[in-house]
Amino acid sequence: MDQLTLHLLRLRYALTQPRPRDERGDVPGWVLVTVMTASIVAALYALAKPQLTSMLRSALNSVQ
Repeated sequence: MDQLTLHLLRLRYALTQPRPRDERGDVPGWVLVTVMTASIVAALYALAKPQLTSMLRSALNSVQ
């Protein structure tokens, strides 16, 4: 067989074979991003809770 025929046969074989599907996707990556975001928000809230509370009370008092 010449080289062109061999390459074409390999290409045809590669294109016609069913590929195994990875059903997991990128779930571990998304879980990591979600957990990290939640922990950053929780840490910022713990640090800024007094300031946020006073800002909210001030805003609510100005409406009344």
